Amino acid sequence: MSRTSLLAGNWKMHTTTSEARQLAAAIANQPAPSNREVLLAPPMTALAVVGETVKNSNVLLGSQNICWEEQGAFTGEISPAMLKDVGGSMAIIGHSERRAIFAETDSLINQRVQGALKYGIIPILCIGETLEEREAGTTMTILEGQLRAGLVDTPLTSGADLVIAYEPVWAIGTGKTASTAQAQEVHLFIRGLLADIYQKDIADQIRILYGGSVNPANVDELMAQEDIDGALVGGAALKADSFLRIINYQ
Repeated sequence: MSRTSLLAGNWKMHTTTSEARQLAAAIANQPAPSNREVLLAPPMTALAVVGETVKNSNVLLGSQNICWEEQGAFTGEISPAMLKDVGGSMAIIGHSERRAIFAETDSLINQRVQGALKYGIIPILCIGETLEEREAGTTMTILEGQLRAGLVDTPLTSGADLVIAYEPVWAIGTGKTASTAQAQEVHLFIRGLLADIYQKDIADQIRILYGGSVNPANVDELMAQEDIDGALVGGAALKADSFLRIINYQ
């Protein structure tokens, strides 16, 4: 099945508002090929600036996190309504840094996924194993647990409403990348799980991104794999030339 590729730049805790405006403009001014989408996820302080910068382009805006409520006493959080107000349509949820550094649990991540969907925001649910888990041979068990827990009681009417990002924790920011064969094997496994959780036609619509030291040198080979539908890019998304090369993979 043909799925529209999604190239997402997670800027993490980088860029001032002026830097964000400049980087977003450089990306938006170079339209992506028609068979792929581009998403920018800047820090919260730059969401409005980036939203304004990409408003009349084909570039999508997303947040790096999201709350499950529209408003309320949730210090430090961003609501779906706030994200939509600045033009956002997607939210990264359950990134390994949120899990490891901020101790976010599968239950909390599930709450965020459900909240995003309730208010019309597409969740990008991140799952991934540590180096110790991979070396112990438990990769698939860990991923299945994270995926099922993250999607519990979360019905879908269309696979277009959900994105999954597979990010092996040992490959994030380390320069190490899963081999294309390893990545494809895991993506195929995830799609099989999605078919079990939902049904095959919905699973076939869900985009599964690869993340973990994606760069201009490896993106072509990764994107040639049948079940890799895009990339969640960290460091290489902070420079316009490298991210544009990723967007324009061959």
